[in-house]
Amino acid sequence: MSEDLAPPRWAVELNSPPVPRTKATIPDPPGYTAASSGNKKQIASSKTPARTAPTTEEMDTLKLKKAWEVALAPVKQLPMTAIMMYMSGNSLQIFSIMMVVMAFKNPIMGLVATNQAFEKFDSDGTRAALLGVKAVYVAMQVLALALGVWKVNGMGLLPTTRSDWLAWETARDAIETAIPAF
Repeated sequence: MSEDLAPPRWAVELNSPPVPRTKATIPDPPGYTAASSGNKKQIASSKTPARTAPTTEEMDTLKLKKAWEVALAPVKQLPMTAIMMYMSGNSLQIFSIMMVVMAFKNPIMGLVATNQAFEKFDSDGTRAALLGVKAVYVAMQVLALALGVWKVNGMGLLPTTRSDWLAWETARDAIETAIPAF
């Protein structure tokens, strides 16, 4: 009966910590730096030089590259927006109306926030080159607005004929009329 009162093996192992393994048996993987382990001898014997701080010219070059990425970001959205607008059709439905609202809202908000989008890249060395980047950004936002105007024109919401402006002109007669049957 004394054997039944002894705790099970798993309970004994749970209360005692495992035996630590020695690191000497496993070599460090290639590219491992000892800085994370805290071993001072390995850190001192490391042959990698310390990284030097970038110069202001290098920082200005990097800032301009990032500014160009921000300036060209609206163009990357144009193909998908154009496909979505084409697929939504030209009838007045909630989906096509939402597409038109988004087609105008995003570029207008981008134009309003032009200086805010580029203020993190502004420095004495980049100020002159940043004007050209901002001009490209504005041009890309205007191109996105043009896509919205194309959609509104396709929906027939732009007043492009004389009868839209003059009260005495008659509206064009439709060549075909579709009447849904119930």
